[in-house]
Amino acid sequence: MLAETGKTLLEHTWSRAINASKLKDVIVAADSEEIRSSVLAFGGRCEMTGEHPSGTDRIAEAAKRCCPDGDIFVNIQGDEPEIDPANIDRVVTALTDCPSAEMATLATPMTDLEQVQAASCVKVVAGADGRALYFSRSVIPFCRDREPAEVLKAEYPWLLHLGIYSYRAEFLFQVTQLPPSRLEKLEKLEQLRALEAGARIQVGIVEHHSVGIDTPDDYARFVQRVFKSQSGS
Repeated sequence: MLAETGKTLLEHTWSRAINASKLKDVIVAADSEEIRSSVLAFGGRCEMTGEHPSGTDRIAEAAKRCCPDGDIFVNIQGDEPEIDPANIDRVVTALTDCPSAEMATLATPMTDLEQVQAASCVKVVAGADGRALYFSRSVIPFCRDREPAEVLKAEYPWLLHLGIYSYRAEFLFQVTQLPPSRLEKLEKLEQLRALEAGARIQVGIVEHHSVGIDTPDDYARFVQRVFKSQSGS
């Protein structure tokens, strides 16, 4: 089914991904014939997989079959139609620049209070060296003595997690052999499985304010931006 923009969200995302300079190939991993047909219709490559508890598990199955000699894999979620190709490259360099990291992801400063408080917007707290300390749908860090709106006027302590990951191949195949973790199941955040297993996730900070399409309101705003861009206004 086509979006109101004339393209599915997946095609919008794919169109961005193929412009990233550090990706050798872009493959859509899917478990539905409807998605496969859609991908083939817009000229993409699709690999069918079984059912999986997370995108990471799905990527691992496709990677083992299609790219057994690959050293780094990037997981781009299909609901990121405005993802910047430069940010895809950035998540790769965040990993390659940190030899001790098993995987990497991206985040951007949050400046909107509604976004900070929304459970659909995942927050991440990172150390001074960029190592992820925790991801949550809750407001982290928590302001004990000040109102969040007051804090936002002077500083931006909240980081919005962007839905993209890079993995070293060996770690990708290892972590997907583990069952979904306790925190992963509570928060419905697959990256927590890696943290609970003791992995280092390196967080690259980017100036990028687009978010995944998680709610009907997100989608409506995305459509408005597309039409505004097409009209040149």
